[in-house]
Amino acid sequence: MKIQESAENYLEAILMIQQQKGSCRSIDVAQFLSFSKPSVSRAMSLLRENGYVIMDDNGLLSLTASGREIAERILERHELLTEWLTRLGVAPETAQADACRIEHVISVETFDHIKAHIARYTPPKA
Repeated sequence: MKIQESAENYLEAILMIQQQKGSCRSIDVAQFLSFSKPSVSRAMSLLRENGYVIMDDNGLLSLTASGREIAERILERHELLTEWLTRLGVAPETAQADACRIEHVISVETFDHIKAHIARYTPPKA
C-alpha cells in the first residue's frame, strides 16, 4: 500500500526514537522532526485512524505490524542510501538529505538492485 511521504517520515521517526530511547511519545516525535506539537498530534491521529500506530493510556506510541513494516522499509532505505552516497564521496549532510528524499520515491525493484550491487561491490567496513 502506498502512503504519503509525510506518514512514512513519521513512522520512521517513531521507530528510530524507539530504538534510541526504548519508548516514544508524540512530544519526542515533535522534537525529533522539529515540528509543532499540534502538527504531530494531528498526524498521530491520522496514523491511528489508518491502523499504523497505537497510543496507550500513558501516551506511549507503538507501531502496528503494518506501521512497523513501513517504518523498517523506509529506515533500511535511508541507512543504505546514506551510506552508499557517503562512500561515493558525497558530503555526509548532503547524503543524508538526498537519501531522505530518494527513500520515498524509489521503486522496490530499483532499491533491490542497488542493494544487491552494494552487497557485491562494496567492501565491508573495517
